[in-house]
Amino acid sequence: MEFGLQFFPDVGPEEKSGQQYWNECLSLVDLCDELGFTQVRTVEHYFEPYGGYSPSPHVFLTAASQRSTKARLLTGAVSPVFNHPLKIAGEIGMLDAISNGRLDCGFGRAFLPHEFQRFGRTMDESRARFDEGVEAVRRLLEEENVTFNGEFHRFNNVTSLPRPTQQPRPPFWVAALGTPQSMQSAGENGYNLMLVPFAGPQMREAIGLYREAWRQAGHPGNGRIALGFHMFCHQDREEAHRIAKPNINAYFKSLVAAAEQDSGWGAGTSSRDYPGYDGHLDKLRAANFDSLLNGGTIWVGTPEDVRQQISGYAREVGGFDTASLQVNFHLVSASDAAASMRLFSQEVIPAFQ
Repeated sequence: MEFGLQFFPDVGPEEKSGQQYWNECLSLVDLCDELGFTQVRTVEHYFEPYGGYSPSPHVFLTAASQRSTKARLLTGAVSPVFNHPLKIAGEIGMLDAISNGRLDCGFGRAFLPHEFQRFGRTMDESRARFDEGVEAVRRLLEEENVTFNGEFHRFNNVTSLPRPTQQPRPPFWVAALGTPQSMQSAGENGYNLMLVPFAGPQMREAIGLYREAWRQAGHPGNGRIALGFHMFCHQDREEAHRIAKPNINAYFKSLVAAAEQDSGWGAGTSSRDYPGYDGHLDKLRAANFDSLLNGGTIWVGTPEDVRQQISGYAREVGGFDTASLQVNFHLVSASDAAASMRLFSQEVIPAFQ
Protein backbone atom coordinates (compact mmCIF):
# COMPACT_ATOMS: atom_id res chain seq x y z
CA MET A 1 0.00 0.00 0.00
CA GLU A 2 1.16 3.52 -0.80
CA PHE A 3 0.33 6.66 1.15
CA GLY A 4 -0.21 10.14 -0.22
CA LEU A 5 -1.46 13.54 0.91
CA GLN A 6 -4.86 14.95 0.03
CA PHE A 7 -5.52 18.65 0.55
CA PHE A 8 -9.19 19.45 0.93
CA PRO A 9 -9.78 22.94 2.36
CA ASP A 10 -12.77 23.34 4.66
CA VAL A 11 -12.17 26.84 5.97
CA GLY A 12 -13.29 30.35 5.10
CA PRO A 13 -11.61 33.78 5.36
CA GLU A 14 -12.82 34.29 8.92
CA GLU A 15 -10.85 31.20 9.99
CA LYS A 16 -7.80 31.18 7.74
CA SER A 17 -6.79 33.12 4.63
CA GLY A 18 -6.18 31.36 1.33
CA GLN A 19 -2.58 32.54 1.50
CA GLN A 20 -2.05 30.88 4.87
CA TYR A 21 -3.88 27.70 3.92
CA TRP A 22 -1.99 27.01 0.71
CA ASN A 23 1.40 27.97 2.10
CA GLU A 24 0.83 25.52 4.96
CA CYS A 25 -0.08 22.84 2.41
CA LEU A 26 3.10 23.48 0.44
CA SER A 27 5.16 23.25 3.64
CA LEU A 28 3.72 19.74 4.12
CA VAL A 29 4.44 18.80 0.49
CA ASP A 30 8.07 19.70 1.28
CA LEU A 31 8.13 16.63 3.55
CA CYS A 32 6.82 14.10 1.02
CA ASP A 33 10.10 12.87 -0.44
CA GLU A 34 11.82 12.65 2.93
CA LEU A 35 8.95 10.81 4.62
CA GLY A 36 7.85 8.50 1.78
CA PHE A 37 4.50 9.99 0.77
CA THR A 38 4.13 9.14 -2.90
CA GLN A 39 1.15 11.21 -4.05
CA VAL A 40 -0.18 14.76 -3.68
CA ARG A 41 -3.82 15.39 -4.46
CA THR A 42 -6.33 18.21 -4.29
CA VAL A 43 -9.93 18.82 -5.30
CA GLU A 44 -12.04 21.17 -7.41
CA HIS A 45 -14.83 22.96 -5.55
CA TYR A 46 -16.19 26.49 -5.39
CA PHE A 47 -17.74 29.31 -3.36
CA GLU A 48 -18.28 27.74 0.10
CA PRO A 49 -15.87 26.94 2.98
CA TYR A 50 -16.15 23.26 2.02
CA GLY A 51 -13.64 23.09 -0.83
CA GLY A 52 -14.04 26.66 -2.00
CA TYR A 53 -10.36 27.55 -1.64
CA SER A 54 -9.56 25.04 -4.39
CA PRO A 55 -11.22 26.10 -7.67
CA SER A 56 -8.24 24.93 -9.75
CA PRO A 57 -6.37 21.75 -8.81
CA HIS A 58 -3.85 22.30 -11.60
CA VAL A 59 -2.66 25.57 -10.04
CA PHE A 60 -1.81 24.02 -6.68
CA LEU A 61 -0.32 20.85 -8.17
CA THR A 62 1.97 22.95 -10.36
CA ALA A 63 3.35 24.57 -7.22
CA ALA A 64 3.52 21.19 -5.48
CA SER A 65 5.52 19.77 -8.39
CA GLN A 66 8.32 22.16 -7.46
CA ARG A 67 8.34 21.11 -3.79
CA SER A 68 8.50 17.33 -4.32
CA THR A 69 10.51 15.71 -7.08
CA LYS A 70 9.11 12.21 -6.58
CA ALA A 71 5.41 12.34 -5.64
CA ARG A 72 2.77 11.77 -8.28
CA LEU A 73 0.33 14.68 -8.65
CA LEU A 74 -3.35 13.71 -8.76
CA THR A 75 -6.28 15.97 -9.56
CA GLY A 76 -8.89 14.60 -7.22
CA ALA A 77 -10.91 15.66 -9.15
CA VAL A 78 -11.41 18.04 -12.10
CA SER A 79 -15.10 18.44 -13.02
CA PRO A 80 -15.82 18.42 -16.78
CA VAL A 81 -19.31 19.78 -16.11
CA PHE A 82 -17.75 23.15 -15.17
CA ASN A 83 -14.81 23.19 -17.61
CA HIS A 84 -14.31 23.16 -21.36
CA PRO A 85 -12.32 20.09 -22.54
CA LEU A 86 -10.00 22.27 -24.64
CA LYS A 87 -8.93 24.12 -21.49
CA ILE A 88 -8.59 20.95 -19.41
CA ALA A 89 -6.43 19.24 -22.05
CA GLY A 90 -4.14 22.26 -22.42
CA GLU A 91 -3.63 22.55 -18.66
CA ILE A 92 -2.93 18.82 -18.39
CA GLY A 93 -0.24 19.06 -21.07
CA MET A 94 1.32 22.04 -19.35
CA LEU A 95 1.38 20.51 -15.85
CA ASP A 96 2.61 17.17 -17.17
CA ALA A 97 5.53 19.02 -18.75
CA ILE A 98 6.33 21.16 -15.70
CA SER A 99 6.26 18.09 -13.42
CA ASN A 100 8.41 15.99 -15.77
CA GLY A 101 5.63 13.48 -16.37
CA ARG A 102 4.27 13.02 -12.84
CA LEU A 103 0.63 14.02 -13.40
CA ASP A 104 -2.33 11.70 -12.81
CA CYS A 105 -5.61 13.07 -14.19
CA GLY A 106 -8.61 12.55 -11.92
CA PHE A 107 -12.13 13.46 -13.07
CA GLY A 108 -15.38 13.72 -11.10
CA ARG A 109 -19.03 14.46 -11.80
CA ALA A 110 -19.34 17.03 -8.97
CA PHE A 111 -22.12 16.53 -6.42
CA LEU A 112 -22.92 19.81 -4.69
CA PRO A 113 -26.21 21.37 -5.87
CA HIS A 114 -25.09 24.95 -5.21
CA GLU A 115 -22.20 24.59 -7.69
CA PHE A 116 -24.50 23.41 -10.47
CA GLN A 117 -26.93 26.20 -9.67
CA ARG A 118 -24.29 28.93 -9.72
CA PHE A 119 -22.68 27.68 -12.93
CA GLY A 120 -26.09 27.40 -14.59
CA ARG A 121 -25.88 23.64 -15.03
CA THR A 122 -28.54 21.04 -14.34
CA MET A 123 -27.64 18.00 -12.27
CA ASP A 124 -29.61 15.85 -14.69
CA GLU A 125 -26.88 16.45 -17.31
CA SER A 126 -24.08 15.54 -14.93
CA ARG A 127 -23.30 12.08 -16.26
CA ALA A 128 -23.67 13.03 -19.92
CA ARG A 129 -21.39 16.04 -19.52
CA PHE A 130 -18.89 13.96 -17.57
CA ASP A 131 -18.73 11.14 -20.13
CA GLU A 132 -18.47 13.54 -23.05
CA GLY A 133 -15.91 15.77 -21.34
CA VAL A 134 -13.58 12.92 -20.36
CA GLU A 135 -13.79 11.39 -23.84
CA ALA A 136 -13.00 14.74 -25.46
CA VAL A 137 -9.99 15.28 -23.17
CA ARG A 138 -8.77 11.73 -23.82
CA ARG A 139 -8.84 12.26 -27.57
CA LEU A 140 -7.16 15.67 -27.33
CA LEU A 141 -4.31 14.14 -25.34
CA GLU A 142 -3.89 10.99 -27.41
CA GLU A 143 -4.51 12.40 -30.89
CA GLU A 144 -3.67 15.39 -33.07
CA ASN A 145 -6.00 17.28 -35.42
CA VAL A 146 -9.04 16.25 -33.38
CA THR A 147 -12.56 16.93 -34.62
CA PHE A 148 -15.25 16.40 -32.00
CA ASN A 149 -19.02 16.68 -32.32
CA GLY A 150 -20.70 16.13 -28.97
CA GLU A 151 -23.93 17.20 -27.37
CA PHE A 152 -22.24 19.94 -25.35
CA HIS A 153 -18.91 20.61 -27.09
CA ARG A 154 -17.90 20.83 -30.75
CA PHE A 155 -14.53 21.70 -32.23
CA ASN A 156 -12.73 21.05 -35.50
CA ASN A 157 -9.16 20.07 -36.34
CA VAL A 158 -7.61 20.89 -32.96
CA THR A 159 -4.17 19.82 -31.76
CA SER A 160 -3.84 20.56 -28.04
CA LEU A 161 -0.51 21.95 -26.86
CA PRO A 162 1.72 21.20 -25.07
CA ARG A 163 1.59 17.52 -26.03
CA PRO A 164 1.64 15.19 -22.99
CA THR A 165 5.03 14.29 -21.59
CA GLN A 166 3.69 10.85 -20.64
CA GLN A 167 2.71 8.84 -23.67
CA PRO A 168 0.12 8.34 -24.90
CA ARG A 169 -1.23 10.45 -21.97
CA PRO A 170 -1.16 10.61 -18.16
CA PRO A 171 -3.16 7.94 -16.31
CA PHE A 172 -6.86 8.70 -15.87
CA TRP A 173 -8.72 8.32 -12.57
CA VAL A 174 -12.45 8.58 -11.86
CA ALA A 175 -13.91 9.82 -8.56
CA ALA A 176 -17.11 8.08 -7.44
CA LEU A 177 -19.36 8.21 -4.38
CA GLY A 178 -20.98 4.82 -4.65
CA THR A 179 -23.17 4.61 -7.78
CA PRO A 180 -22.72 1.14 -9.34
CA GLN A 181 -22.76 2.60 -12.84
CA SER A 182 -19.78 4.79 -11.98
CA MET A 183 -17.74 1.81 -10.73
CA GLN A 184 -18.55 -0.29 -13.76
CA SER A 185 -17.85 2.49 -16.24
CA ALA A 186 -14.45 3.24 -14.70
CA GLY A 187 -13.48 -0.42 -14.88
CA GLU A 188 -14.74 -0.89 -18.43
CA ASN A 189 -12.77 2.14 -19.65
CA GLY A 190 -9.57 1.07 -17.91
CA TYR A 191 -9.48 4.09 -15.60
CA ASN A 192 -8.24 4.04 -12.00
CA LEU A 193 -10.77 4.66 -9.22
CA MET A 194 -10.96 7.18 -6.35
CA LEU A 195 -13.45 6.46 -3.55
CA VAL A 196 -14.42 8.15 -0.27
CA PRO A 197 -15.12 5.51 2.41
CA PHE A 198 -17.31 7.72 4.62
CA ALA A 199 -19.59 8.55 1.66
CA GLY A 200 -20.27 4.99 0.57
CA PRO A 201 -20.30 2.32 3.26
CA GLN A 202 -20.48 -0.59 0.78
CA MET A 203 -16.86 -0.25 -0.24
CA ARG A 204 -16.27 -3.98 -0.70
CA GLU A 205 -19.16 -4.20 -3.15
CA ALA A 206 -18.06 -1.06 -4.99
CA ILE A 207 -14.48 -2.28 -5.33
CA GLY A 208 -15.72 -5.68 -6.45
CA LEU A 209 -17.89 -4.14 -9.19
CA TYR A 210 -14.97 -2.09 -10.42
CA ARG A 211 -12.50 -4.98 -10.52
CA GLU A 212 -14.98 -7.30 -12.22
CA ALA A 213 -15.75 -4.70 -14.89
CA TRP A 214 -12.00 -4.18 -15.35
CA ARG A 215 -11.43 -7.90 -15.89
CA GLN A 216 -14.46 -8.34 -18.14
CA ALA A 217 -13.15 -5.56 -20.38
CA GLY A 218 -9.87 -7.44 -20.78
CA HIS A 219 -7.56 -4.88 -19.19
CA PRO A 220 -4.35 -6.27 -17.65
CA GLY A 221 -4.08 -6.35 -13.86
CA ASN A 222 -6.83 -5.16 -11.51
CA GLY A 223 -6.73 -1.38 -11.93
CA ARG A 224 -5.69 0.97 -9.15
CA ILE A 225 -7.86 2.19 -6.28
CA ALA A 226 -7.23 5.19 -4.02
CA LEU A 227 -9.31 5.73 -0.88
CA GLY A 228 -9.38 9.00 1.07
CA PHE A 229 -9.04 9.17 4.87
CA HIS A 230 -8.56 11.79 7.55
CA MET A 231 -5.45 10.79 9.52
CA PHE A 232 -3.89 12.07 12.72
CA CYS A 233 -1.14 10.13 14.49
CA HIS A 234 0.25 10.93 17.95
CA GLN A 235 2.13 8.98 20.60
CA ASP A 236 -0.66 9.82 23.06
CA ARG A 237 -4.11 8.51 22.11
CA GLU A 238 -6.01 11.03 24.19
CA GLU A 239 -4.05 13.90 22.67
CA ALA A 240 -4.66 12.56 19.16
CA HIS A 241 -8.39 12.47 19.84
CA ARG A 242 -8.34 15.89 21.50
CA ILE A 243 -6.78 17.51 18.45
CA ALA A 244 -8.58 15.56 15.73
CA LYS A 245 -12.12 15.32 17.11
CA PRO A 246 -13.30 18.95 16.87
CA ASN A 247 -11.64 19.34 13.48
CA ILE A 248 -13.22 16.17 12.09
CA ASN A 249 -16.62 17.29 13.33
CA ALA A 250 -16.13 20.77 11.83
CA TYR A 251 -15.12 19.24 8.49
CA PHE A 252 -18.35 17.25 8.26
CA LYS A 253 -20.39 20.22 9.40
CA SER A 254 -18.99 22.24 6.49
CA LEU A 255 -19.68 19.37 4.07
CA VAL A 256 -23.33 19.15 5.10
CA ALA A 257 -23.69 22.94 4.96
CA ALA A 258 -22.37 22.97 1.39
CA ALA A 259 -24.63 20.07 0.35
CA GLU A 260 -27.66 21.85 1.79
CA GLN A 261 -26.84 25.21 0.21
CA ASP A 262 -29.49 24.65 -2.47
CA SER A 263 -32.45 24.32 -0.11
CA GLY A 264 -34.85 23.05 -2.78
CA TRP A 265 -32.79 20.23 -4.27
CA GLY A 266 -31.06 19.33 -1.01
CA ALA A 267 -34.38 19.07 0.81
CA GLY A 268 -35.44 16.05 -1.17
CA THR A 269 -36.12 16.82 -4.83
CA SER A 270 -34.90 13.86 -6.84
CA SER A 271 -32.23 14.05 -9.52
CA ARG A 272 -31.97 11.45 -12.23
CA ASP A 273 -28.18 11.36 -12.20
CA TYR A 274 -27.92 11.21 -8.38
CA PRO A 275 -30.26 8.49 -7.13
CA GLY A 276 -30.11 8.06 -3.38
CA TYR A 277 -28.52 11.47 -2.80
CA ASP A 278 -30.86 12.25 0.09
CA GLY A 279 -29.86 9.01 1.79
CA HIS A 280 -26.18 9.90 1.45
CA LEU A 281 -26.89 13.32 2.93
CA ASP A 282 -28.72 11.81 5.90
CA LYS A 283 -25.67 9.64 6.61
CA LEU A 284 -23.39 12.66 6.45
CA ARG A 285 -25.63 14.56 8.87
CA ALA A 286 -25.33 11.68 11.31
CA ALA A 287 -21.55 11.30 10.90
CA ASN A 288 -19.30 12.38 13.75
CA PHE A 289 -15.84 11.63 15.05
CA ASP A 290 -16.90 8.65 17.16
CA SER A 291 -19.05 6.98 14.49
CA LEU A 292 -16.39 7.46 11.82
CA LEU A 293 -13.62 6.15 14.09
CA ASN A 294 -15.70 3.09 14.98
CA GLY A 295 -16.43 2.51 11.30
CA GLY A 296 -12.76 2.62 10.34
CA THR A 297 -13.21 5.49 7.89
CA ILE A 298 -10.94 7.89 9.78
CA TRP A 299 -7.55 6.88 11.16
CA VAL A 300 -6.69 8.59 14.45
CA GLY A 301 -4.64 7.52 17.46
CA THR A 302 -1.26 6.10 18.36
CA PRO A 303 0.88 4.44 15.67
CA GLU A 304 -0.35 1.04 16.87
CA ASP A 305 -3.97 2.25 16.74
CA VAL A 306 -3.50 3.53 13.22
CA ARG A 307 -1.75 0.36 12.03
CA GLN A 308 -4.69 -1.68 13.30
CA GLN A 309 -7.21 0.70 11.76
CA ILE A 310 -5.53 0.46 8.36
CA SER A 311 -5.16 -3.32 8.46
CA GLY A 312 -8.74 -3.82 9.61
CA TYR A 313 -10.23 -1.57 6.96
CA ALA A 314 -8.10 -3.05 4.17
CA ARG A 315 -9.29 -6.54 5.12
CA GLU A 316 -12.89 -5.36 5.32
CA VAL A 317 -12.96 -3.92 1.79
CA GLY A 318 -10.70 -6.45 0.07
CA GLY A 319 -7.62 -4.26 -0.28
CA PHE A 320 -6.72 -1.10 -2.18
CA ASP A 321 -3.60 0.54 -3.55
CA THR A 322 -3.28 4.07 -2.17
CA ALA A 323 -4.53 5.85 0.94
CA SER A 324 -4.90 9.58 0.27
CA LEU A 325 -4.53 11.17 3.70
CA GLN A 326 -5.99 14.46 4.84
CA VAL A 327 -3.55 15.57 7.53
CA ASN A 328 -4.35 19.30 7.98
CA PHE A 329 -8.15 19.12 7.93
CA HIS A 330 -10.04 22.18 9.16
CA LEU A 331 -7.83 24.00 11.69
CA VAL A 332 -5.23 21.32 12.43
CA SER A 333 -2.02 23.35 12.46
CA ALA A 334 0.77 22.79 9.99
CA SER A 335 3.12 21.91 12.86
CA ASP A 336 0.72 19.30 14.28
CA ALA A 337 0.13 17.87 10.80
CA ALA A 338 3.88 17.67 10.14
CA ALA A 339 4.50 15.89 13.44
CA SER A 340 1.70 13.45 12.64
CA MET A 341 3.22 12.80 9.19
CA ARG A 342 6.66 12.15 10.68
CA LEU A 343 5.35 9.70 13.23
CA PHE A 344 3.21 7.98 10.60
CA SER A 345 6.25 7.70 8.32
CA GLN A 346 8.45 6.23 11.05
CA GLU A 347 6.05 3.81 12.72
CA VAL A 348 3.16 3.09 10.33
CA ILE A 349 4.33 3.13 6.70
CA PRO A 350 7.01 0.42 7.20
CA ALA A 351 4.31 -2.05 8.29
CA PHE A 352 2.68 -1.84 4.85
CA GLN A 353 5.72 -2.07 2.62
